[in-house]
Amino acid sequence: MDSQAIYQAFLYYAVFLFSTTLHEAAHAWAALRGGDPTAYLGGQVTLDPRPHIRRQPFGMVLLPVLTALTSGWPMGFASAPYDPIWAQRHPRRAAWMALAGPAANLMLVVVAGLLIRGGMLAGGFREPTSVGFAQVTMAAGGGTWAALATIVSVLFSLNLVLLALNILPIPPLDGASAVPLFLSASAAQRYRAFVLQPMFGWVGILIAWRLFDRVFHPVFLVAVNLLYPGAGFGR
Repeated sequence: MDSQAIYQAFLYYAVFLFSTTLHEAAHAWAALRGGDPTAYLGGQVTLDPRPHIRRQPFGMVLLPVLTALTSGWPMGFASAPYDPIWAQRHPRRAAWMALAGPAANLMLVVVAGLLIRGGMLAGGFREPTSVGFAQVTMAAGGGTWAALATIVSVLFSLNLVLLALNILPIPPLDGASAVPLFLSASAAQRYRAFVLQPMFGWVGILIAWRLFDRVFHPVFLVAVNLLYPGAGFGR
């Protein structure tokens, strides 16, 4: 593996670590606001990645570093603890807790988009002729702007992945836990008891894995066309 590939792998991992930490901290903060201090007491209402790593060292460090180095793409997982009794009693609050994680990733997509537009106004970035995961924008020249273009592109794309994946209404993803917002209180409780069966978690991961490419590609094109109105990427 050459030095450029190693640099790209660790860049992807660094963005993954930051984005996943914010995602889980958002879950923990929303749970605290909803009356469940479990994650707060575990030290997870923080942007310090260490409490999140201590909870899931394999999913937050070992697996994503290994996959980033071997495939160029970090795959991992994390979780924020919560009180299941609280969630069963307050399914709507638990639903808002679930949505807080993807909302944090959406915020980072927006921040990355604003940085790209700001860089264009400053003359450092320009609209690319074609877009890709690590090329949402391009540097107008070389040097520092070229490195920043890659970083902000990966920040945009990776958080769009985390948003699109986690919003799928398939257990154990966050989107499935948000369904009670559209149900009556009694139906929401029955729904949670049903989808939390372990069997659905494994089946859901398999389904999400098979569907994700079909979901993400159009989402990515919509996002970059919103970033560059009139560009018509993918048409």
